[in-house]
Amino acid sequence: MTTIILVVVVAIILLAVALIYVGQRLPKRDEDPLSQRLAEFSQRGEAVSLDEIELSQPFAERVIYPVLRQLGEMAAKNTPQNALQETTRKLELAGKAGVIDAPMFLASRFVAAGVLGILVFGVAAFSIFAQPISSALLYGILAAALGFFFPQLWLSEQIKKRQLEIRKAMPDALDLLTICVEAGLGFDAAMSNVAEKWDNELSLAFARAIREIQLGKVRREALKSMAERIDLPEMTSFVAAIIQSEQLGVSMAKVLRIQADQMRMRRRQLAEELAHQAPVKMLVPMVVFIFPSIFIVLMTPAVLRIMQSNIFGGG
Repeated sequence: MTTIILVVVVAIILLAVALIYVGQRLPKRDEDPLSQRLAEFSQRGEAVSLDEIELSQPFAERVIYPVLRQLGEMAAKNTPQNALQETTRKLELAGKAGVIDAPMFLASRFVAAGVLGILVFGVAAFSIFAQPISSALLYGILAAALGFFFPQLWLSEQIKKRQLEIRKAMPDALDLLTICVEAGLGFDAAMSNVAEKWDNELSLAFARAIREIQLGKVRREALKSMAERIDLPEMTSFVAAIIQSEQLGVSMAKVLRIQADQMRMRRRQLAEELAHQAPVKMLVPMVVFIFPSIFIVLMTPAVLRIMQSNIFGGG
């Protein structure tokens, strides 16, 4: 039983690494690998056929990605529209919308479930750890369930990680925005300056909002869209304050300074909250690992002395 559980855990880890690698290597929607390969050969001046260009692509781009895309399209046809919209929104919140789309993510869940379930069933039924077919089937079903829900857990973890990074970066970003506005720059130019100076999730969100404004989108709508893609109370409050100051004609620098102070206070409160949670989180490892070791160290001499006294007393 222990060996089977170990095999399942190792298989889950390997499958997670493979899915993350495939997700990171997936081409963006506006990129065509075949066109890029054709442009490379054109720049070299080599006369090649279309078949040679296709065969020159990596195996993942020729086989794995098209299969996943076909599975994603099949999953999209059989998936309710609300589920696709919710998955797309979660990918936006995780910052992965440009890397993988909703149908591809849904397909990865089914692929993970099938691969992991078959793998565990095969190991449990036909390996040296052979189990009865009923037990092997049960292990396979449990592994398939884990494989199906693991991408969703990974996506939720990515959302939390991105939101935490943005929450930590907001006070410093608002300080830089305040300095730029007080120096005479407009709000759009200040946001562009922040996007150019830093390289984190908040700067990427600012850069996308600036691109939308440059393409003709109203600043108010671009900022609201940015807040929706981040889904943080701090960002929503910041955007609301900026829009309100623009409508009422209040000094932008003053609003930004107030917002920066509030963000810094919230970051300090979050740090204090995490510090208060530390003793509770430390209780489990202390009970499981530290206390037994302390008991062994303290009780072993007493137990040995009692045993020796009993032996001598019996003699």
